[in-house]
Amino acid sequence: MESTRKMMMGQTQSQTNGNQSLFLQTHSVAIRLWHWLTFLVISFIVLTVLLASTLFSPRQNIPEVQNKLAGKGIVIDNNQAFSVTHIFDDKLWDLHKLLGYGLSFLLLARIGIELTQPTDEKLKSKLKNALNLSKQNGWNKKEAKHYLIVKFSYTLFYLLILYMVLSGLSLAFGRDLGLSRDTNHLIKEIHGFGQYLIYAFIFFHLSGVILADIGKSRGIVSGMINGGK
Repeated sequence: MESTRKMMMGQTQSQTNGNQSLFLQTHSVAIRLWHWLTFLVISFIVLTVLLASTLFSPRQNIPEVQNKLAGKGIVIDNNQAFSVTHIFDDKLWDLHKLLGYGLSFLLLARIGIELTQPTDEKLKSKLKNALNLSKQNGWNKKEAKHYLIVKFSYTLFYLLILYMVLSGLSLAFGRDLGLSRDTNHLIKEIHGFGQYLIYAFIFFHLSGVILADIGKSRGIVSGMINGGK
């Protein structure tokens, strides 16, 4: 309670003196490092999915392989061509799997950071603070509610990452776990659906950050680089 009250008082004073946005906060080194590593890992994961479904799609490249070999006097059927094109697809998915392991590690690291952070840096404290601010008189109600929604969206993002990690690991170790083909197919569908939720979060997060940085919350991006101090 005391740390939350101090954090609220500090934000109130900051807003009064400089009309500063609620979104301009300090960030520990651990949070900043985790944020950018997670950004890179998720970006590469998304890239592997996009490449596997477009440029390196096995079925789409079958005609190209057949045409190239036909120019050398070699004629192969679709199944033979598919076995060639699938090699590069497999390599991409192997990379996708390794990046998934990295994301699993980052999720565990985020839990560790949450447990060792100062009280005012913990997500739980920030959520509680956001809820209290949205109920107080004298605050910009619209911004306070927006601030609360953003903080809750971060919680949903962590749950989404957990959802993707668990489903991804189930696919990676499904055979070792003795999962049936039907169960494995269901998990694959669930995992595939989750990617669209990730895309949606990335879109809204980047859009919100850009709009905030060119608006009232100028410096929000650099704050995640230098700590916002």
